[in-house]
Amino acid sequence: MENNVKLNKKSKIAVLCGGMSAEREVSLRSGKNVRNALVALGYENALLVDVDRNIAKTLSDGNFEFAFNVLHGRYGEDGCIQGLLEIMGIKYTGCNVKSSAICMDKETTKNVLASCGIPLISSVCITEENELEKSVSGLDFPLMVKPVNEGSSIGMSKVNNLEELKEAFKLAKKSDNKILIEEYYQGKSATVGVLQRYNGDKLETFATPILGFETKTDWYDYEAKYTKGLTKFILPADFSDEMTKQIQEIAVKSFHACECRGVARVDFLVYNDTPYVLEINTNPGMTDLSDLPAQANHMGIDYNSLVEMILKTSEF
Repeated sequence: MENNVKLNKKSKIAVLCGGMSAEREVSLRSGKNVRNALVALGYENALLVDVDRNIAKTLSDGNFEFAFNVLHGRYGEDGCIQGLLEIMGIKYTGCNVKSSAICMDKETTKNVLASCGIPLISSVCITEENELEKSVSGLDFPLMVKPVNEGSSIGMSKVNNLEELKEAFKLAKKSDNKILIEEYYQGKSATVGVLQRYNGDKLETFATPILGFETKTDWYDYEAKYTKGLTKFILPADFSDEMTKQIQEIAVKSFHACECRGVARVDFLVYNDTPYVLEINTNPGMTDLSDLPAQANHMGIDYNSLVEMILKTSEF
């Protein structure tokens, strides 16, 4: 079904949020902020839609023409909702089916980025506990254990030995069947937003200022991400001009390598003067504490302007 409707202030826009992933609560907060911004911008038919298994009927009954996707995690960031929206002929913000699926899967992301020569931390991916000891024999402790298809650091652990690894593996398996085990480096954590907009007839892709952060927790876990006072943000991050340029260039290169569209956020760990890409988030949070709004604001793009810029990616 082709949707030839042009975006305008009367357009019927579904702000997709909530959903069925472990990141539901964060998504609801993002959705509320985005909807408020759209109304303030004059998009009077922007409605908050809490996504459940009846979402196709909800969208059809509402005669929505556009979807602003602020779903986080499974079903919202992995290509599922994008595929449904394409079938229904509803234009939507952000990355398409293919790039969403690539970036949601940390192993696939690494495979794509490795083919482009982008720096990556040594890791293995396994599905069975009996593979653990043999699989990590080439890695050095401490290690990070991550569900392959999960966000917001859910199910993640840092471990110092094989016994801790076995427990962390069991925890991660509650979130996903496939587990990524990666060496832990004591470096500087940083994240970079990548945005697109039309400048005349030319689509330009650009990186935001780099956001660095120091946490009161051992690493940047769920608690640190969403609890006020646990993380100190450094904006712009305190890297040299040369390193700043290198990180931003790698962020844009990673964005294009995974065929992203409109908006993404690339997470880094800088260790021994090497910026390693950790993952790509295709639907960055839009809460009061989220990284992307802060980065955009630092370069003169306020929250409402950022929302409208992302909304226009539905026309790309």
